[in-house]
Amino acid sequence: MRAAAPSEQQFAPESVFAHIQSRLTLVAPARDCPAGALALGDHALNEPTARVAHCASARSAAVLVGLVAYPGEVRVILTQRAAALRVHSGQIAFPGGKIEAQDASPIAAALREAHEEIGLDIRHVEPLGYLDPFLTGTGFYILPVVAKVTPPLVLEINPHEVEDAFEVPFAFLMDAANHTRDAREFDGRMRHFYAMPYGERYIWGVTAGILRNLYERLYS
Repeated sequence: MRAAAPSEQQFAPESVFAHIQSRLTLVAPARDCPAGALALGDHALNEPTARVAHCASARSAAVLVGLVAYPGEVRVILTQRAAALRVHSGQIAFPGGKIEAQDASPIAAALREAHEEIGLDIRHVEPLGYLDPFLTGTGFYILPVVAKVTPPLVLEINPHEVEDAFEVPFAFLMDAANHTRDAREFDGRMRHFYAMPYGERYIWGVTAGILRNLYERLYS
């Protein structure tokens, strides 16, 4: 059965943030690879039985799923990664990166990275909760931090890490009609992944997978 089309009231800012707070928690999920609790990631659409082995050696990272609370509309902050980066170069991503030893928590890491990459003032950010961990085929165990961002935004792009920062309507990304499952050949194998094309932007892979998880946690 096809999911119902989203309603305008459903995505009013006050409704969005109240709903998120009722569904998510600020308690970080435990990393428990051998128990097989990690169900999400690149492997879920490909070879899910391999995820435990990948989880054990993956590097911890955090990303900020920043939801900007404009009057009458919520929008999601995304970036286009710099072409010179070694991993996921040129792709659409959330601000974020590796969790370092000095980071007090995954939330602290996500906020630090967002400030370093796009100059996001953390005084404008209110963390709301964690999504499920997401394991990538490139060896990262990502904790997505969903947060409310209060405008006005004055961003300063770090060109060494980010080529561009932009926003996409939250209602668009949370409409299952805009979610597709695509495939590409990588290293001689077909890899399946979610995609959410938006105008000239091709949102896919890890970023689309995390957004799909957000949709499933909130609206499916």
